[in-house]
Amino acid sequence: MGSESESYYDGSRMFSWITELSGIPIDLINFTVTQVVAVVLAPLFRHILHPSRTKPEVRHAFGLVVGVVMGYFAFGRQAVHLAGLPALCYLIIRTQDPQTMQRLVLVVSMFYLSCIHIHRQIYDYGSLSLDVTGPLMVIVQKVTSLACSLNDGLTYKEDDLSANQRYYAVSKIPSVLEYFAYIFHFHVLMAGPVVFYKDYIEFVNGHNILKHSSGIDNHIDSNLRSSRLMLEPSPKLVVIKKIAASVLCAFIFVSFITSFPISKIKDDDFIEKRTIFNQLCYLSIATLLVRFKYYHAWLLADAICNLSGLGFQGYAPDGSARWDLVSNVDVIQFEFGSSLRESIEHWNKGTNVWLRMLVYDRYKQYRTVLTYALSSFWHGFYPGYYLTFAGGALFTFASRSVRHSIIRGCFQGTPALRGLYNFLSMVTTRIIVTYITFSFVVLEFWPSIRIYTNMYFCFHILGVGAIVVLPYFRSEAPKHPAPPSPRQPVPIKNQLSKVASNGVSVGIQG
Repeated sequence: MGSESESYYDGSRMFSWITELSGIPIDLINFTVTQVVAVVLAPLFRHILHPSRTKPEVRHAFGLVVGVVMGYFAFGRQAVHLAGLPALCYLIIRTQDPQTMQRLVLVVSMFYLSCIHIHRQIYDYGSLSLDVTGPLMVIVQKVTSLACSLNDGLTYKEDDLSANQRYYAVSKIPSVLEYFAYIFHFHVLMAGPVVFYKDYIEFVNGHNILKHSSGIDNHIDSNLRSSRLMLEPSPKLVVIKKIAASVLCAFIFVSFITSFPISKIKDDDFIEKRTIFNQLCYLSIATLLVRFKYYHAWLLADAICNLSGLGFQGYAPDGSARWDLVSNVDVIQFEFGSSLRESIEHWNKGTNVWLRMLVYDRYKQYRTVLTYALSSFWHGFYPGYYLTFAGGALFTFASRSVRHSIIRGCFQGTPALRGLYNFLSMVTTRIIVTYITFSFVVLEFWPSIRIYTNMYFCFHILGVGAIVVLPYFRSEAPKHPAPPSPRQPVPIKNQLSKVASNGVSVGIQG
C-alpha cells in the first residue's frame, strides 16, 4: 500500500510495528486483529451470555459496545459514518408513514453511501485498502431490509405477502438499543454477512434454537419461561471446517497473487503477444485468486457467527444440524455451478436475498435489470463494476434463452447426455464468469474495453444472438417447478428434545 493510501487510512496505528516487520499493510493487520478478537469473544457470547440465563438487553448491549470499539479501532474518525447513516434512517423509520418509509430509507442510505464512495474515489482512487465503505455497505443492507420488513409487517395482511415477505416481516419498530445493537453487533460488522433483523432478534432472544424444536410454534412468545430441555447443537465441527478453509484460501491468495496480478492485463505485451485462449486462461486464474481473498474473509465471518450460536437453521433430513442461515458464500457451488444463475445464487448469498427483497420480488417489470442496477449502484462508481453487472444482466437473459430452447432438450435423452450437458454448462459458466468479472477487479473502463475489443466482443455477440434467435426454437418440454426458498422451514428430527415439563429451556451441547 502506497503512502497516499496509508495517509487516507484513519484506523489505529497500535500495531504498526507488525507492518514494519512484515510489510503487511496496517489496514489488513487491523482487520485481522478485529476478526481474531471476534473469534475469541463469539464462544464467550454463546456460553456466558447464553439467552437461557442472560436478558436480551445485556446481549444487545454487549454486541453493540464491542462493535463500536471495533469500528473505531479499524476506521478511526471515519467510524462516525457507521453511526451517522443508521441514525438518519432510524429517524425516518420512527417518523414517516410505514407505507412509504422504506423508499425514503433506501434513497437516503444509498445517497449517503454514494457520497462516501465518491469521496474515496477522489482521494484514494483504485486503492484496495480497507476502509469504512465495506461495513457501510452492509449497514445499508441492514437498514433498507429492516425498512422493507416493517413496511410488510405494518401495512399488509399476511395473505397479501409472498413466503419470503412473511418470513422477514416485522410488526414492531425496534427500540434504540435493539436497532443500534442490530447495526453494530460485532459478529458481522467488519465483513458481513448481512443478517436480517428478524433472524438477529430471534438469535438474541434464543428463539432461533427453540423454533426448530419439535412441537414448538415458529411464533414464540417473547415472555416464554421454560423448563423443557432441548440440547443446542454444537457448531464446533462446522466452525473448524470454515476456519480451516478460510486459512487455506488466505494461504493460496498470498502465495500466488503476485504471480498473477490483474494489473498485467494493462500491458501491451498481454494484448499483442498472447492468444485469446491464453488471455482467458490468465484472466481465469487471476480472478480466481482474487476470489480467494473474499472466500477467506467471508468463511471466517461465517465461522464467527456460528461460534456465537448465530446461523442455526434447523436440521437436514439426515438429522445433521444446519448452520447456514447466515452465510456469504458456498465455494464449491459457486466454482462448479452448472449455470450462471446457480453460481450467482451462491456468491455473496446475503446480498442476493437483499436484492430479491428490495427489488426482484417487488417489481414485475424490468426486475432483472433493476436488480443489477441497484447492485452496481450499491458497489460504487468504478466503471468496471458497471461493465460487470451489465454483462451479468446480458448473460442472465442469454442463459434463460438457452435453457428454454431446443438445445437443452437435445441432451436430455440419456443420463450420459445429461451429464455431458451439465459438464459443458459448467465449463461455459466458468468462461462467462471470467469474461464478465475481470473488469470488476481491474476497475477501469478503457483497459477492460481494450480486452473486450481484442476478443472481438465474441461472447457479448453470442449472448445477444442467444437472446434474439433462440426464442424461435423453444423447447416444448414442461417447465421445472421453482426450487423452494432457502428460508422455508426444514424438516427436523426429535432426538435432541428431552421432555421434562411443559416449558422449554435451551442447553448448550459442546
